[in-house]
Formats: sequence, C-alpha cells, structure tokens
Amino acid sequence: MLLGTFLLLSASTWIPTRPVTPNRITAIAYAIEAGQHQPGWRGGAIPYSWGGGHDDDPGPSFGTCQGYRGSIKPCPATRTRGLDCSGLARWVYHLAYGRDVLGPGNTDDHVRRLKKIPAAVARPGDLVFYGKVGKRKVRTHHVGIYVGRGKMINARRTGTEVRIDRVAAIDDLAGYFRYARSL
Repeated sequence: MLLGTFLLLSASTWIPTRPVTPNRITAIAYAIEAGQHQPGWRGGAIPYSWGGGHDDDPGPSFGTCQGYRGSIKPCPATRTRGLDCSGLARWVYHLAYGRDVLGPGNTDDHVRRLKKIPAAVARPGDLVFYGKVGKRKVRTHHVGIYVGRGKMINARRTGTEVRIDRVAAIDDLAGYFRYARSL
C-alpha cells in the first residue's frame, strides 16, 4: 500500500502541467515582448523609457526626466522612444480593449481604476502592482502584466527592454488587480 502511494505521488510529478492559454491581453503583451509590429511601433525590442507611453495616445513615446532617479546618468528618457511600466500596461490594455481603459497617469492612478483580487484567482491578463495599496493611501512604483505561472511581462527599469520576469523578482508585491470589464 505504501509503495503504491509512493509510486502514484511520484508519477504525478512526471505529468506535464497544462499550459496557460493566453487571452487577448497576454497575447498582445507576448507579441510586444517579442518585438512584433504593433500600432504605433514598427517592431523590434522596446526599450524602457522613464515616462514613455504617456502621450495623449498610449504607445511608445519619448519619456521625461522629471522625477527620474535611475542609475544611468544623464537621464536618457528624453532621447529614448519606449515605455515605462505603466505606459506598457496602458498600451497593452488599449490595444486589447480598443480604447484607453487605464487612462493617463502613473501606477498609482492606474491601480485606483482597478479591482484588487486574491492571488489565488489571478489569471493571465491581470495586472501585478508593487508598493503599498491601502484603503486611504496608495504608493506604488511598478506594474507588470501577469501571464501565468508566476511570471509577468513588464518594462522594468532604465537600460532594459520590455521583458518577462518572475512576479517574485520584486519583493514588495502589493497584489493582483483586474479591470472590471471582461473582454
């Protein structure tokens, strides 16, 4: 009996897990991460740019050096066409929904427009925020697009490109958030 239980448990670890089926949001995020052509971008890797993605229309744009505290000096944002983390989330959601559902602003502004959900029900396409989100005070500093299996697509920091990282790569996870309207 004990041997049978051991063999059953051991065999279950050899069974491949079912892959996450990407929805519209994650399909767009993966295409951007892969450098595929999108409206507003000819194709190729998209660099991080502080403040990038926040023109009137979402999508890659030149950034700003206002508020920049990055390690690369002088600030390269005003000469780098790209995206910051909230600019990436805004653009992906704009492409998926056909309109600017997250609106202008930074991660604090975006998280206020979303519903917090338990990690156990998070699904690909939800947004992952970092910092602190309380009932009265919001101080976030990063957002990624959750793609399942503990990973996100994000624009991490100056000197990098849009990429895939583990959700745990940043240690102050504020939680998972969902746009209220489903696709």
